[in-house]
Amino acid sequence: MTGGNRGTLRVAYTSEGFPGGLVRASGELQTNWDELLWAALTVGRPNTAYVFRHNYASYHEALFRLSLVRMALGQRTSGGPLYRTEAFKSLDPTEKGAVSYFLGMAVCKLFASRLLATPWLLHVDVFRDQLDPTVLGGRSRPDLVGQDGRGRWHAFECKGRSSVPNAEDKRKAKEQAQRLLRVNSTNCSLHVGAISYFRQEALVFHWRDPEPEAPEALDPIRINVTGEMWRFHYEPAVPLVVHAERRFLWEARKALDIDVQIHREVLPLLLEGSWAAAHLRARELRNVFAAEGFQADGLRVVAGDSWRTEGQLG
Repeated sequence: MTGGNRGTLRVAYTSEGFPGGLVRASGELQTNWDELLWAALTVGRPNTAYVFRHNYASYHEALFRLSLVRMALGQRTSGGPLYRTEAFKSLDPTEKGAVSYFLGMAVCKLFASRLLATPWLLHVDVFRDQLDPTVLGGRSRPDLVGQDGRGRWHAFECKGRSSVPNAEDKRKAKEQAQRLLRVNSTNCSLHVGAISYFRQEALVFHWRDPEPEAPEALDPIRINVTGEMWRFHYEPAVPLVVHAERRFLWEARKALDIDVQIHREVLPLLLEGSWAAAHLRARELRNVFAAEGFQADGLRVVAGDSWRTEGQLG
């Protein structure tokens, strides 16, 4: 297997309302399969790996995330945009909605990491014990909360659409992102409404950081993040590395044509379940990790040549 060439994918994007020219108004993100798969694997969502972390379910959770990307997206030309596969288009509406939602979170995480230096994202459902039941039961809340390299917190509402979003879609994303007001004792710096969608079958991304409304008008959400919650970020990846020699995992990874690696500086901490310490160590060494080809969290997903094969759509 070879892989890891930067710039093998392009995702067109538009931006609105970010302060001080933080991101460009429009452009193309030059990325690759490695980065997209890393984002899908570590989006920090509660999952079966958390409930069944000593069972086969944890392996299947990780493989499911990677397989979903392979099922849904492909390229028509090497180095070009991402398109919906025929398999994705043939899903029924409920299935298509679920896949679009997951892709929306993964693509949002990819953009947050690359353009906002925010690689650490957790799903708001991680904080279920802290949230009012009316918040959990409704849809008017952001999906993700992220921490950037300077320790600032940002809220993200992530939507996935099969077609170009309208003004109402953008308004709802904006409102949901604004509801998360404070993490620990710090106000969120950005409240981003993000929408991944398909235009002429190609994947496109739009995000907006709106001007905040008065907190009392938003019924604001406040959460507390502890270091142990970073288990949701790391846990799906760990069994793919620790138990890589198991035959079914080896065969599955060979079929998917991927490799998952964890940097030696954080792997011992993850093996002992020291999630907070792993997060802290990774933040300290993020520049070292980048120089060695790892993501800021100390993980690396390497997609093999089949992911970049021209004309793989079908």
